[in-house]
Order: sequence, then C-alpha cells, then structure tokens
Amino acid sequence: MALRLYNTMGRKMEDFVPLQAGKAGFYGCGPTVYNYAHIGNLRAYVFLDILDKTLSYLNYDITHVMNITDIGHLSGDDDEGEDKMVKTAKQRGQSVLEIAQFYTDAFFNDIDRLNIRRPDIVCKATEHIQDMIDLIKRLEANGHTYLSGGNLYYDVSTFPDYGKLACLNLDDLKAGARIDIDQNKRNPQDFVLWFTKSKFENQALVWDSPWGRGYPGWHIECSAMSMKYLGEQIDIHTGGIDHIPVHHTNEIAQSEGATGKRWVNYWLHNEFLVIAKEKGQEDNQEAGKMSKSSGNFLTLQSLVDKGFHPLDYRLFLLGAHYRSQVAFSWTAMEGAKSARRALVQRVARVVEQNQGQIPAKDAVDISPKGQEYLDKFKAALENDLATPQALSALQTAIKDNSLPANEILAIVEKMDTILSLSLLDSAQTLHQENVQAAQATAADPEAQEIQALVDERTAAKKAKDFARADAIRQQLNDRGIQIIDTPQGPQWKRM
Repeated sequence: MALRLYNTMGRKMEDFVPLQAGKAGFYGCGPTVYNYAHIGNLRAYVFLDILDKTLSYLNYDITHVMNITDIGHLSGDDDEGEDKMVKTAKQRGQSVLEIAQFYTDAFFNDIDRLNIRRPDIVCKATEHIQDMIDLIKRLEANGHTYLSGGNLYYDVSTFPDYGKLACLNLDDLKAGARIDIDQNKRNPQDFVLWFTKSKFENQALVWDSPWGRGYPGWHIECSAMSMKYLGEQIDIHTGGIDHIPVHHTNEIAQSEGATGKRWVNYWLHNEFLVIAKEKGQEDNQEAGKMSKSSGNFLTLQSLVDKGFHPLDYRLFLLGAHYRSQVAFSWTAMEGAKSARRALVQRVARVVEQNQGQIPAKDAVDISPKGQEYLDKFKAALENDLATPQALSALQTAIKDNSLPANEILAIVEKMDTILSLSLLDSAQTLHQENVQAAQATAADPEAQEIQALVDERTAAKKAKDFARADAIRQQLNDRGIQIIDTPQGPQWKRM
C-alpha cells in the first residue's frame, strides 16, 4: 500500500505522488508569537509531526518549512481589527521584537516537551521582507493589484479560481457580502498585500517599499517564504481548518497569481479541539472553541500544573484522527494519563523479561509474526495518518506473549519513532525504579512482611474469600499501611 492523504483541494483521498521521486517538501503554518500557544494550536503541530515522521519512516527525503509570524497579525483575517503584536507589546511595556522572541521561545519549549521534531527550516517574517516585496512586484506586473487609500490590495476578480480550496463561489460572495467594512476595496474579498502609514500612523515595524513605508499583509509571508525554500511548486501545505476560507485561499491567489502554476499539490487540514462540558458542569464557562482573543484557552503548562505529563496530552491527541474534532475534558485527560501509564508499565514488564536490557536499534531480527504488526502499523499511517489504528497495532504487539521480549522491544522502538511517546526510556526508568524498590524491600524485614500480607490479600480476593481480604486490609490499615488497588495490581504505602 502507498501513502494516501485526504486532499482538502477536491475533498478526496489521493495517492501521494511527490514532485520529485523520493523527496517531499512541505510547509506548515507556524504560530503568531504574541501569546502562548494554546493546546488547540498545539494539536496542529502534533499532527504535523506525525506527517513529518511518517514521511521519514517511508524513506522520503523531507524538507519541512515553518514560518514564525513576528510581524503584526490583525485580529481578523479580513485585514480588520487590532494588531495583535503591538497590543501585547503595549500591555507588557516591551518592544514588538522582544514579545516575539519571548513567545517564540515559549512555543519551541512546548513542542520540545511534546516530542515534536523541529522543522528543517524555521523562517521569521521579519527576516524575509524583501522576499515579500519581490513577490508583490510580480503580482503587480501580472495585473493583480491596485493602490487605494494608501494600501496595496490584491484584486480577487483578476484570479478566476479564487475560492477553489474553500469551494467558494465569488459571484455568490459578492452578492451576499457587506461592502462597508473597507471602503478602499473594490471587492469585499480583496485583501491587503502592503499596508502603509496611511492606515497605521504609528506602526511599530515598518519598511521602505515601492508603495510607501509600511509593512506586509499577513497572507503574503507564507507565499513568499514557502517559495523561497521549497520552490514555486510544493508537495504539501498544512494548517488548521480555520485557515481554509481566508488565509489559505488568499495564499493560493497570491502564489498562483504570481507564477501562473499550481502551487500546492496536497492540502492537509486538522480539525478543531474544543473544550467539552464536564459532567455536572452544564454552565462550564470554558466549554466551546478555544480562543486567545476571548481568553478562553488552556496552555500546555496548564495541563502540567494539573499533574499531567505533556506526553499524556500527545497520547490523547493520537487517539483521534487528525480530521476529527476532539473534545477536551479533564476526565478525558485522566483517561489518557492512565492509558499512557499502563502502556509504559506493560513495556516495563517486557524490559524485565529481557533482563532489563533495551536492544540496540536494528539489532533484532523481526519474525514474520512481528512483521505483521509492523505492516499493520505502516498501513494505518499510509491510510491518511490514522494514528488510532497505529496505536492499536502497537498495543496488540506489546501483549503478544508468543513473541520474544527483545523482538517486542524492537517493534516498540520502530513504532515509537512515529508516535514519540518515549516508551522505551520511560519503561526502562520504571523498571529500574521497580528493581530499586524490590531491593529496598528485600533489605527491610518489615517491608517483606507487609508485601507478604498484600500478596495474601490478592490471593484471597482471587479465591473470592473477601472476608479474609478485608481483614488483611484492616490489619495493614491499623499498622498505618494503605493499600491502593490499581489496574496494574495492588500497591502499598505508609500513611
């Protein structure tokens, strides 16, 4: 089976055929660095990471490019509203570039904690102004622009395919649009390529251009930087579904308006993460779509502060297909936390069976039975990055007692290059902790006695002698020993 992806352009599954055999270039819309990324934003980058690592797993030579929007991005995609960068800078009493660097560092700290591989090329908008100006000049030469009210606009009526990604009909848009938003526009869907001081008298970052001193519109940066690093035609472009109707639609108009060529072959979009209403909290104010502008959002650190590991959140996301809307709740996160802990514990038991050793990469021959699991895993990824099915293949392989321990660990290593849940490292750490705990128990006569009683209680429960099991629990409780029943078996601790 070959890699098949759901192409938003055309709304159908397609075989992935790269522009150059054996290579894959892709561009993912990066963050606007005026605030922390919320966990809904981070879903896009986990999805992008799965794409990145799947392409590598399938032996493509990849070039992954991502932008950093460190120039003013207005609060509306339609060129309206406040400049988010300037607003935050004023609130914090810092420069725009200081704000941008602070939140860029915070963003990369988040993706590192989620085991997301950094892109091959990270390009900041402020470092590519000339590339944007050069691209706008090409659009101007091709008759796609007009100057009005001091700003340079893209005239969407000059691009017959405008709206093809979002399945928009330009005539219908014109008929139903409000025309009083920006009186400088010829068409309501026209958008700014270059802002001048005529609109923002005191803009923080401005540059000289053929159209006056000012700064570029948001959409032009992605077109200019993707073409700079990937060429005028690229294999894959990704982003959230909210980018489809405006940002990605305008990117296509710019890029194809300049080159006259099809710009992107495969458009991939991830669905939203929404905050679900918790049971018994019908009036939960957090419920709904996350939004920085409304202040209704959770950061990765919010989860950590609640006692979750960042990889609990990664596993939570991998449990759903990237094109499915996901409802976040603390209950769901508790489930993901327990599931990851159980997964690590199962792998730790396999490590114990292998005398505490993790085999070196590619040092174990995979049997035909083991290869079946790897084939199922690969088939899931090739089916539009179906991570739930990939996780299922992993979990089934780990439980297969017919496979030798070293082969199971070799299979886990191969699968976790994509899933990136740090299973082997976590399992080995847990195994070492278990060994140390066993050694401490062996050196402590009281601990040995307590463990013997815990084991006796377990045997009594299996024999359905619940009176004896309860008596042992009470006996231990009287001695200040608490028994905690877990899915992995009883554990005890001193109160």
